[in-house]
Amino acid sequence: MKEINIAMIGTGVIAHQHVIRYQDIPGVNVIAACGLTQGKLDQFSDKYNIPHRYTDFRELLKRDDIDAVDICLHNNLHAPISIAAMAAGKNVYCEKPMAGSYTDAVAMKEAAEHFGVLFHIQLGRIYGGPAIAAKRMIDSGRLGKIYHARSCGYRRRGRPFVDGYAEKEFDSAYWAGHGALYDMGVYHISQLLYLLGLPKVDRISGTVYQELAMDGKRREESGFNVEELGVGFVKLENNLTMDVIESWAIHSPPFPGSLICGSEGGICMDPFTYCSSLADVTLTSKPDMGADEYRNHQLNPALSNYDSSQRHWVAALRGDAKLLPTAEIALNTMFVSEGIFLSGKLGREVTAEEIVELSVSKALKTQATPFGELEYRPFPFV
Repeated sequence: MKEINIAMIGTGVIAHQHVIRYQDIPGVNVIAACGLTQGKLDQFSDKYNIPHRYTDFRELLKRDDIDAVDICLHNNLHAPISIAAMAAGKNVYCEKPMAGSYTDAVAMKEAAEHFGVLFHIQLGRIYGGPAIAAKRMIDSGRLGKIYHARSCGYRRRGRPFVDGYAEKEFDSAYWAGHGALYDMGVYHISQLLYLLGLPKVDRISGTVYQELAMDGKRREESGFNVEELGVGFVKLENNLTMDVIESWAIHSPPFPGSLICGSEGGICMDPFTYCSSLADVTLTSKPDMGADEYRNHQLNPALSNYDSSQRHWVAALRGDAKLLPTAEIALNTMFVSEGIFLSGKLGREVTAEEIVELSVSKALKTQATPFGELEYRPFPFV
């Protein structure tokens, strides 16, 4: 088994989750970490026995014993630091969303291709039993002609920081770009786009909201200026449509799980349910997902390479699995989100061409960041 050495850039909430998952994979070593302050960096590194510690990511990137860099930073830092890591010849795993805007995500994907490195985005819902089962059913034709999908994500009162958890930067357009659609919507939209085969977008309408009351002190401290609710309607190629609703906070009972609807059957992703008819009898089926996963893993041990984002990444680094096109999936997800934001801003439906033309970089450029002065230029480089 090939040993894999990982370096972390970022030591926040998500970075803890990533390291814990790496520790569950045999032969994976997190050997270096980079953080904002020495105290927080040491606390993080001591907890996970990480030996090499940096407060300047540029110094970390000089190491020649790193197989991949895992970037767990705020969204508007994803593009500049990912591209810097790629330019240093490092394979890059980046947290979702891919970037703070579609144009920054394009720059990341083009840079990865230019520098010839593996590039992976954390899209947790394209792995595991429900996603694998849905993919099999769709690919086998069990749903017939697929004509509509619904991307749903629900929190009743779960806005970061102002509702009591996570960091205030989640609420800041300066750091995060946007709110609910970037934080949670990326999971549900990316899952559906992956299962649908990445259909091309024709046009999008939508808007975003921030309407519910929140703790005044935390609002002021965070400068809350992102959406708590995003809604949209996407027209795709071949008369396929998808509607989107993603909530951090809403006065509503829980939404159903995301849906995929076809002429011969439909799937609800959570809980996984198959709807169809047999001999003109309407059927709703709930498979034994646990038993199915157990049997499939026993018969095909390589299936474990698709159990989670980290396991898949490590398998790709070892050459045990071909990396799923997560950068392409994430880029398409950014495109849908950007279309919703742009439509809300303009107050009308927008075309795919307008989304490309009007996308503006949100990456932190030559200004002070937690990692010092950061020179960022969209790819290609001069």
